[in-house]
Amino acid sequence: MKRNFSSSVFFPGFLFPGIVARFCQHALTLFALLFLTVMAALPSAARDENGSKFEAKGATIYYEVLGSGSGTPLMVANGGPGFDHTYLHVSTAWESLAKNRKVVLYDQRGTGRSISSRKDQTYTLADQIDDLDALRAHLGFDRIDLLGHSWGGFLAMAYAARHSDRISHLILVDSAAPQFKDTIFLFSNVFPEGVERQAALTFNEEMGDNKARDADLREYLSMLFYSPEKRDAFLANVDTNVYQRDVNEAVNHDISRFDLNPEIRKFRFPVLVVTGRYDMNVAPLVAYKIHQSISGSRFAVFERSGHLPFYEEPEQFIRITEEFLAAR
Repeated sequence: MKRNFSSSVFFPGFLFPGIVARFCQHALTLFALLFLTVMAALPSAARDENGSKFEAKGATIYYEVLGSGSGTPLMVANGGPGFDHTYLHVSTAWESLAKNRKVVLYDQRGTGRSISSRKDQTYTLADQIDDLDALRAHLGFDRIDLLGHSWGGFLAMAYAARHSDRISHLILVDSAAPQFKDTIFLFSNVFPEGVERQAALTFNEEMGDNKARDADLREYLSMLFYSPEKRDAFLANVDTNVYQRDVNEAVNHDISRFDLNPEIRKFRFPVLVVTGRYDMNVAPLVAYKIHQSISGSRFAVFERSGHLPFYEEPEQFIRITEEFLAAR
């Protein structure tokens, strides 16, 4: 099956349509946006799917392995929740990184090709951690490098807290805060007119109006980029139909219980914290505080990026990531 721009949903994971306008009143639903949050609608270059499936505990998980190098495998947790991994293919950074190692992308349970017909499937943080570890074991990896983007950054921190002995390097890219409610959104401060337009769509959207939903999502996505050219290329190919709202709501509800701040202070493996200088979905201050909390961590700011630095500044993203993964 061909994968093209319209087949990938990006990160509206945190900020699903209307969430920006409603966030001030409903802070704990923030991660529909975060995707953290954007990703649900990210355009991706047309390409063939070459993935596989395996049975994890209580879920069928679809995954894709890029490359075959001998370096420590890099597993990538995408943003959302409620979106699959395909938005990541808006960038060729993963193929470049796969020249020296295997890079593993996967659809989190209930999304993309990991959707199940089971009526009793659950979507807790523990489920997400178990699925990721089951995939690691299925692929025969002893230790991994782990990268999490947006909501995936929260998942990556939680996984590392549970399985620190399996982590060689950890990379957090525009990650949600260790306590979800502490994630800072800048939309209303920088794009007040866009947030106002979103608010005007709220009633019709809640009534099930798909046109209002799509307009809301497009408004949200337009605020995620530094480059107008990158933004316009993305928006020209957005498909707003690949979003699993039930997964988003279930995961958001569960993760609101957790505070990972005490856990990340225990990390003793190399950590790289990345932020786009103009990320409106997760303010750079969030990344800086994570960096300050993790002893010895590295901090990298992409000066010409919003929420997706691997898309807006791919060459620099590849260089910094390679340098970090090569360090001991």
